[in-house]
Amino acid sequence: MKIAIKPFRVKEGATVSLKHCPTRVAPYYSSKHDYQKQLAEHVGFMSARQNLLYADNRYALLLIFQAMDAAGKDGAIKHVMSGLNPQGCQVYSFKQPSAEERNHDFLWRTTRCLPERGRIGIFNRSYYEEVLIARVHPEVLAGQHLPEESLKDAKLWDHRFRSINDLEKHLYRNGTRIIKFFLHLSKEEQRQRFLARIDDPDKNWKFSRSDIEERGLWKSYMTAYEECLSATSTEHAPWYVVPADDKENARLVVSQVLLEVLDGLKLNCPKPSVSHRGELQAIRKLLAK
Repeated sequence: MKIAIKPFRVKEGATVSLKHCPTRVAPYYSSKHDYQKQLAEHVGFMSARQNLLYADNRYALLLIFQAMDAAGKDGAIKHVMSGLNPQGCQVYSFKQPSAEERNHDFLWRTTRCLPERGRIGIFNRSYYEEVLIARVHPEVLAGQHLPEESLKDAKLWDHRFRSINDLEKHLYRNGTRIIKFFLHLSKEEQRQRFLARIDDPDKNWKFSRSDIEERGLWKSYMTAYEECLSATSTEHAPWYVVPADDKENARLVVSQVLLEVLDGLKLNCPKPSVSHRGELQAIRKLLAK
């Protein structure tokens, strides 16, 4: 089944209201077996296109995953990217910034991890944390050693959105295609997943009191996400608001988006020049002897 991804894409200039965006849609699979079959097909197609991406060597692909806790970022990355060649795929998880990272501009630590041409880079959280968690937690911003005039700037967040948009436009012009996923989880589904983590000893390590404290700031995070999605979804670097209450459905949507983006690049193996072809034929004659 081909999934229509257009309903999940945030149009440039649109004002996002997350309460009007579904966290669950009708399943795109009829059974667990059907889900596994569809995902395996998607992964197989992506693997073939990854080889072309490397051979073509004109584009890089950057995938950004943002979400509230327990929305399934790790699972989506694990399952959707499971069949790709790890030599051409780099995954970075951005946690609390180090002292060195806080002493640079807010884009510095992620810029160092951008994928090179022919490769796929995956950011599990990203520079978008600097307009999300830093906005919800003023103490994070205060710890970044910014000039006082910046901290007092009434348009600080607008300026950060502009910096992000300028960076993404620059990357696009230089061959990096950026796809951004917000895994949209309901508060009730998060509660159920938190309970499951507490009840399963093998998942206890995934849960801490800080997760509950962040859950208490849900409304503030939704407001921050809405403004972020509205300000930074563009034609060259769109956001997709993916319903995430059904993990399997979310993975199928993510993989469908990736397939369509890769197909849109019109990737090809480079054709050898006449001189190179002649050289190869000469080498073949030597090997045939």
